[in-house]
Amino acid sequence: MGLTKTEIFTEEQNRLAVMLKAMAHPARIAILQQIIKANACICGDLVEELGLAQATISQHLKELKTAGIIQGTIEGVSVCYCINPTVWKELQQQLSGFFSTYELKTNCC
Repeated sequence: MGLTKTEIFTEEQNRLAVMLKAMAHPARIAILQQIIKANACICGDLVEELGLAQATISQHLKELKTAGIIQGTIEGVSVCYCINPTVWKELQQQLSGFFSTYELKTNCC
């Protein structure tokens, strides 16, 4: 059998791609911004804040949680979400390393 596309890349490249893909939607960026702004777990406040349907928000939360960017806990009938600090730090370090590898050149293209 041949290699799958993910097998030709490093584990770090694949992990970063999964996290960035999960974030690559304006609604998901807005959700993350709201969670960061609250600096706490958010339980159901996103519908009012973002003006999106609950089902839409739930789907976006699922994608962010699957990628590990957020984590959820069940409190009664609600699920509360917050930033997963371990994964957030990993993402921050990987992006910082990625962006710092480029040296700005003024005479390119």
